Amino acid sequence: MRIGLVAPPWVPVPPPAYGGTEEVVDLLARGLRAEGHEVLLAASADSTCPVARVDGTQPSDPGLTNDATSLAAHVVTAYAAMDGVELVHDHTVAGPLYRGRPPRTPVVVTQHNAFSPDAITALAAAAADTAVVAISHDHAARAGDVPIARVIHHGLDLDRIPVGDGRGGYAMFLGRMNPDKGAADAVRIARAAGVPLRLAAKMRTRDEHDYFEAEVRPLLTREHEYVGEVSGTEKLRLLGDAMALLNPIRWAEPFGLAMVESLATGTPVVGTPNGSAPEIVDHGATGFLAEAGDLPSLLARVAELDRAACRRATEERFSAARMVRDHLALYRTLVGG
Repeated sequence: MRIGLVAPPWVPVPPPAYGGTEEVVDLLARGLRAEGHEVLLAASADSTCPVARVDGTQPSDPGLTNDATSLAAHVVTAYAAMDGVELVHDHTVAGPLYRGRPPRTPVVVTQHNAFSPDAITALAAAAADTAVVAISHDHAARAGDVPIARVIHHGLDLDRIPVGDGRGGYAMFLGRMNPDKGAADAVRIARAAGVPLRLAAKMRTRDEHDYFEAEVRPLLTREHEYVGEVSGTEKLRLLGDAMALLNPIRWAEPFGLAMVESLATGTPVVGTPNGSAPEIVDHGATGFLAEAGDLPSLLARVAELDRAACRRATEERFSAARMVRDHLALYRTLVGG
């Protein structure tokens, strides 16, 4: 097939650091090409994903994230280049509403964010000629009036992820510096358990900096430290050396990719059972899920868990190959009418 992919314009594909959506788009593009399909990717001009890319896009600018004007311009440029593709898979929030799409070309949209009231209204209006993908069953259950064509969990390129031994003697937090992600809660849990913590988090926006200064920095100690935003081999090294990933999220996260990355390195997850967490973590086998107040005692029990089982779970359920197969099954259904 000839498949068009549309990524958000603010972060390159693949992302140099934090960027879950862009990482998924990169793996999907590479996986589709490896299966023999032609891929045309609309992404920021500084993207390096090794597939054919749409000309005329702008360089990435994280400072414009969620800017409606830059997103609209990107979507128009993307769809203008999609003549000749058999299907478009859009990963933006504006693409489903754009009516300048190639005629009679199926369009798939993955809703990477929560189904907010505005998103439900927009996607319900677009659903007559757009197939909507949710990224977890909990996510789909929150879609309201939006018909969900398929639930497809994200996957990882496991060949790139080494298995660690967990002997670093610390727990790790990985995510955005955001109250919903539970960064301050992670520090409190680690301190209550008497376990050192490495806090690795994206901190770019004013809100993120304000939260860090007001809620997180006062809790830090020599053993509970903020190590900055990490990516690539450093992120995987930190995860693999950790005894556990602390993931005390406060919201219904559509899909926790950090949890899958942790399990892929063999590191169990200790967190709250919100959103997609129960679909990723098998309580008592690959981690522990409980309310935040119960997590210090559970963190102390992670040595009971089999790190090899954590890796096996990702190989069986969260590989990039499985993700690509699931998408191709949906594409073939839509292209075949």
